[in-house]
Amino acid sequence: MERIIQILARELGKKEEHVANVVALLDEGNTIPFIARYRKEMHGAMDDTALRALADRLQYLRNLDKRREEVKASIDAQDKLTEELAAAIDAAATLAEVEDLYLPYKPKRRTRATVATEKGLEPLAQLFFALGGSCPSPEEAAWDYVDPDTGVETVEDALQGASDIIAEWVSDDAAVRKTLRELYERKGVLFSKAAQKDPEDSVYRLYYDFSAPVRTVQGHQVLAINRGEREEILKAGVEVDAESARIAVRRVVVPGRASMEFVRAAADDAWDRLLKPSLEREIRAALTEKADEGAIKMFGLNLKPLLMQPPVKGFITMGLDPGYRNGCKAAVVDGTGKVLDTAVVYPTFSERKKEEAIEALSKLIRKHGVEHIAIGNGTASRETEQMAVEMIRRLAAEGIAVSYMIVSEAGASVYSASKLAAEEFPEYDVNLRSAVSIARRLQDPLSELVKIDPKAIGVGQYQHDMPQARLDETLRGVVEDCVNSVGADLNTASAPLLTYVAGLTSATAKNIVKYREENGAFTARGQLLKVPKLGPKAFEQCAGFLRLSESENVLDNTGVHPESYAAAEKLLALTGYTLADVKAGAIGELRERVKALGEETAAQQCGVGVPTLRDVVGELMKPGRDPRDELPRPILRTDVMEMKDLKPGMELTGTVRNVIDFGVFVDIGVHQDGLVHISQLSSRRVRHPSEICAVGDVVKVWVLEADEKKKRISLTMRKPKGQPD
Repeated sequence: MERIIQILARELGKKEEHVANVVALLDEGNTIPFIARYRKEMHGAMDDTALRALADRLQYLRNLDKRREEVKASIDAQDKLTEELAAAIDAAATLAEVEDLYLPYKPKRRTRATVATEKGLEPLAQLFFALGGSCPSPEEAAWDYVDPDTGVETVEDALQGASDIIAEWVSDDAAVRKTLRELYERKGVLFSKAAQKDPEDSVYRLYYDFSAPVRTVQGHQVLAINRGEREEILKAGVEVDAESARIAVRRVVVPGRASMEFVRAAADDAWDRLLKPSLEREIRAALTEKADEGAIKMFGLNLKPLLMQPPVKGFITMGLDPGYRNGCKAAVVDGTGKVLDTAVVYPTFSERKKEEAIEALSKLIRKHGVEHIAIGNGTASRETEQMAVEMIRRLAAEGIAVSYMIVSEAGASVYSASKLAAEEFPEYDVNLRSAVSIARRLQDPLSELVKIDPKAIGVGQYQHDMPQARLDETLRGVVEDCVNSVGADLNTASAPLLTYVAGLTSATAKNIVKYREENGAFTARGQLLKVPKLGPKAFEQCAGFLRLSESENVLDNTGVHPESYAAAEKLLALTGYTLADVKAGAIGELRERVKALGEETAAQQCGVGVPTLRDVVGELMKPGRDPRDELPRPILRTDVMEMKDLKPGMELTGTVRNVIDFGVFVDIGVHQDGLVHISQLSSRRVRHPSEICAVGDVVKVWVLEADEKKKRISLTMRKPKGQPD
């Protein structure tokens, strides 16, 4: 374990003491959000991302240790484990290196070499492969092994069998594989071609005649080629110069050996028949794994800002789920998301039906005082948006101010048809549930989106091609970090939202909801211990992330953990404040008074570390704060612009909807998102678009080109020459 801690500390650039503390905390069953927030003194203030990276690498290194022991045990059971081999296995830094060393001893399926060995030809192969000494000609030596009873009918049979055995020895040699693997990584080329002679135009057209060095090929290119190959549109592979590979193999196995030409031929056979296909598969798998990890990381980077979009709280909102055949579904919800009214209108059927739709929806807006409209961006969204803008103009003439926003409806249909939605809205059909979800996505994106499988939210690439367990694990971690960063209201949070709170499970989350339904609203955090199956450990993990504005103790509505209540009260006493002052928001000079005392002194007197003291100060100054309120507000519109209105050079403000390897997609209010290619993100060199912006960012862009036929919009974030500052 000490070695693992040393490796982690070196790789992550952290102190061994802090790494050891994190490992101990994880092994004790503490959650990442809890460790990140409430054990800062123990880990040197690592954030959630660093802690998750440490936990992932820790798991890999432990699996590596376990595999080392399994391999050594297997070889030892064959009485073939030497001190040198054991040392080599212990020194192997990756699972691939361990497997290379194990390969000669690994139980094999029946091969040409095993058949030759069964015929008694291994001594002949050893004779040819031996270092130094003298050896008769291969043909002369082979005569001694011709025996029809063993199946060796001729000299040629004997030589072929010996060659097969040597080829397998060469193929199983860890040094050979390492040399070739390095050659592939340095000089290998990933290529793809069209599977058909005259291929039709498709999304894979860029890959009909494509090649890129293994060391520089982009992850999205690897994933696109993989998918095209699965769909039988592309043929792909990894190439390396064959002669260079053969020379590399011969260099390792031939010098100084007798029967050089025979062994060289066997080595060449090993390359052509065994090593080349094996290593090509391995390199493709390594490229795919790297691409998968990159795509999963990108998905997580996109998901976090999407979940953390500022909520438009407290406004009565209308959600519109557009559609053609089944009409446009409408739902009105109050400021807390409670459904007030629903309707179905048919604005796309005819002009008369559109007028009826405007009248019906206007009536709902007047009746309930709707201030914002959320429009789903799916089928018939454009027509619905145009109708909504026309309605907004008419209402404005009456003195009624209403604005709208296009909302991603990715995953809304999945949620609407789910068991959860049926339990939440048993009185509504699937389509109306979707309209409710769209309205709530504008009011509080995080609370609504946690009800949906993160893969269905639509901010990644090739998410269905990813290793699903790894993707689920990563995305769940992102959602956990977001939920625990914001906190959850103990008396209003849904069970799906509570499930992501540190320390809570699906069962305990449901038990919390059931407890408050049966016993009324919680009035103190301590009541959580009365919830069935929620014990002291779960309470320790979750309590600090649950907010309770109804509590008499204002600390219950902050991120201060119950274990630090005494420290918070001591701090207030030291600085001349009370909990009543905190509740009244009358502690504006708290930070200055702490500085006057000295942070180290104040922390020591309160019995906490300086990082915890700083967190407590921040929470006391803003009880019940929502970190999302400090982010740029979403863009709400009152008019509509069409693609035909776009002209090159036009300056627009938009919202980033997706960040991918080759650029970002920006919503500029014309229904079709525009692409800012990576080359147009900045005047400086950009390695990845995530360096420049994130999902939800409000950005200034200029139109490069708008192609109505292909429905493509090209944008730039580099201000064109001649544009005023």
